[in-house]
Amino acid sequence: MTRGRRDYERAERLGRRAEWLCRVALFLKGYRILAARLRVPAGEIDILAEKAGTLAVVEVKARGDLDAALAAVSQTSWRRLARAADQVVAGRPRLSRHAIRFDLMAVLPGRWPVHMPDVWRA
Repeated sequence: MTRGRRDYERAERLGRRAEWLCRVALFLKGYRILAARLRVPAGEIDILAEKAGTLAVVEVKARGDLDAALAAVSQTSWRRLARAADQVVAGRPRLSRHAIRFDLMAVLPGRWPVHMPDVWRA
């Protein structure tokens, strides 16, 4: 196995673990997890969750610090997530009544995931 392949697989495992931790954290905060790693033509949504009539489109980033997690998601990425959310809602009419919110969850070394609701607006 090449070094590049090992690095990719390590990053993939870290990402899956971070997403799992975030799903647990959201569940404990009263969210209903609707989907994880949801792929649509416009892109992938890490976590799609619902609480009190709000649909949370959650991007998960595992980084060394909070600033790095915030910087890891570009405006282009947020716009792609907004297009993906539009596609999901179009395919699930029941969700059209929900307000859509874009959240970021940062998984930092040795800490519980940090949830930043409504961090970006379409």
